Amino acid sequence: MLKISKLFFVFLIIFSCTKNEKIDVVSNESSHPKLILTAQGVRDIRAQLGNIPIFDNSLKRVKEEIDAEIALGIDVPIPKDYSGGYTHARHKRNWVVLQKAGVLYQILDDEKYAKYVKDMLMKYEEMYKTLPLHPKTRSYARGKLFWQCLNDSNWLVYVSQAYDCIYNYLSEEERNKLETNLFRPFADHISVDSPQFYQRVHNHSTWGNAAVGMIGLVMNDQELIDRALYGIKGVNLDKKAKDDDGGYLNKDGKAGFLANIEEPFSPDGYYNEGPYYQRYAMYPFLVFAEGLHNVKPELKIFEYKNGVLLKSIKALLNLSDADGDFFPLNDGQKGMSYYNDALVTAVDISYHFGKQDPGLLSIAAKQNKVLLDDSGLVVALGVKNGKTKPFDKKSINLSDGSKGKQGGVGILRNENIELVFKYASQGSSHGHYDKLSFSLYEKGEEVIQDYGLARFVNIEQKGGGNYLKENKTWAKQTIAHNTVTQNETSHYNGKYEIGSQNHPDLHYFSFTNKNIQVSSAKVAKTYPGTDMQRTIAVIKDEGFEKPYVLDIMKVVANKSNQYDFPYYFLGQVLSTNFKYSIPEILKPLGNKNGYQHLYLEGFGKSNKDNTKFSWLNNGKFYSLTTISNTNDEILFTRIGANDPDFNLRREAAIMLRRKNTKNTLFVSSIEAHGSYSPVSESAVNSKSNIKELKVVIDTLDYTAISITTLNGDTKLFITANTEASKEATHKLTINNENYEWSGSYYFK
Repeated sequence: MLKISKLFFVFLIIFSCTKNEKIDVVSNESSHPKLILTAQGVRDIRAQLGNIPIFDNSLKRVKEEIDAEIALGIDVPIPKDYSGGYTHARHKRNWVVLQKAGVLYQILDDEKYAKYVKDMLMKYEEMYKTLPLHPKTRSYARGKLFWQCLNDSNWLVYVSQAYDCIYNYLSEEERNKLETNLFRPFADHISVDSPQFYQRVHNHSTWGNAAVGMIGLVMNDQELIDRALYGIKGVNLDKKAKDDDGGYLNKDGKAGFLANIEEPFSPDGYYNEGPYYQRYAMYPFLVFAEGLHNVKPELKIFEYKNGVLLKSIKALLNLSDADGDFFPLNDGQKGMSYYNDALVTAVDISYHFGKQDPGLLSIAAKQNKVLLDDSGLVVALGVKNGKTKPFDKKSINLSDGSKGKQGGVGILRNENIELVFKYASQGSSHGHYDKLSFSLYEKGEEVIQDYGLARFVNIEQKGGGNYLKENKTWAKQTIAHNTVTQNETSHYNGKYEIGSQNHPDLHYFSFTNKNIQVSSAKVAKTYPGTDMQRTIAVIKDEGFEKPYVLDIMKVVANKSNQYDFPYYFLGQVLSTNFKYSIPEILKPLGNKNGYQHLYLEGFGKSNKDNTKFSWLNNGKFYSLTTISNTNDEILFTRIGANDPDFNLRREAAIMLRRKNTKNTLFVSSIEAHGSYSPVSESAVNSKSNIKELKVVIDTLDYTAISITTLNGDTKLFITANTEASKEATHKLTINNENYEWSGSYYFK
């Protein structure tokens, strides 16, 4: 606990002085600080210090961190490295240290922090005015401090806050020197000098817009502020040009911060690049928005597009599992969570400027730190005053697309089971070719996994910490996901040009019955002449220990094809009800579209109407039951073929292969059941409870599946394939028995 009393800080405010101008607490465009930490906020924070535990502890940790950095001295090396290399890491560390040191100066009123920031900024000024482009040439938009303009923008977003905090500490001559030789040229380089980076709708340009806009707000430079909000005037880029990831630079001609709010976010707050990049982009979105709110309140930025920026925070939090880890949709690194500093920012700003949802306070309490600014103070007071309530994650459907008409993501939650059903749009250049895919979790642990990205972020030994070639050859390919691949070719032929023009459509979702959570979506044009529809239900039934998954994939094609349908399970194989052989020599399953990275480890054929497979993972049992025929092939595969640098994780899948088939139906169940204790060496409820799955009817309009348990109980699930509105009424006769219901599905 920081041992500083309120009386001591009152003493500081009254009697402490520096050789420079003191804080102007009048709120106007010329007062500083004014971006994230405000002059009034400084007064409020000082008045509460020693009385707000989570804030005081956060301040104590930051003070210890920055004091240690100051003791080490200033290092501003000449740039030369990719991500993870020393110069990259040092400049990255410097931007964090500068921002925090600036805040400490304001809160503690200790001149040593302001002097440290000034001295480092002057070293950057001395270096930057003669600095050429970064020597590494990989990026489509090279920076100067870093190998890409993106990281240069990161630097300026943070450093603009530091400059704001020491603005009044500096003399006019010092400010002019920094602005003329460092900040204005820096802003120009990442914008007018790099329009291919800046003039687009993408998380890269969001950082660029925020960087230019925030330094513009500090400098009171309206030209930079307008450039940030609306893009560069008079710039016309090649509409066919692409970035390093294959995404268009500026196909639609839209640019600027407002366009980057308008286009990527759906009305529900889903960000089209996925939660991993939403987490990354939320920091510049929110800190620039807060700066605009404080300096340019007439813009009403938090009301823009029906308040989607604040709405997006709850969407993002709902895109995390029970442990707070974000679901790795598209290019997403596993393990990224709401404990990341960007989410501390998001939670605090969302609470402060939103409706002060007490559920957000529970996330803040778990994060155990707050921002050292106005919003962090409000959150800290809310936690202290006992306003915290649990953030209740429930089943939710999040639309995709700027108007919510480009598919979406459904999250089905039932007790400890979480299922993520992805039927979203391509997701910009970070999207994967995995329409109608899913992943499954129990208590935050992966059961059926999505691979995520192929990258070791900021680990220099692995491709300079950047995307590996396997991200394109494996992670983005359809076969890397839990969905249907046709004729060993990825959806949209793995072409961004095609994928970005098409998307699945929601058929229905139904979460009103707490025992049955259902989502259904359709997609056309993933392959010419082939349509797919997937309906997934998470069902809590009294005959089962835990909720189970019913998965129905309907494929309608105009010709015969080969269909491959993998389930990327995690854990140890326990048993099967089919015979299989193990090859003596491992060989790749194919030679392209991701198949070249799969070893064939086992091969069998179905000999029953139901194929069953069980595995053990983290002390829990799981069983897959799938309706099959005698021509179906069952393949055991493992990732890692044609991977000489061991860039890919060696993980397994069971794959259903159906050849020479036109229209078809894949129906499976996944049960979570029982447990195993290595301490007591006891296995409880280790076997599947499903005796049989059966297709009772499958027509254009309806698909009906019966589920029979070991004790002979049979339930019937019927999904409406065409008319599935909540108001729709249905009458269906099956085996001389009449069924009538209203809505999207029937289960009884």
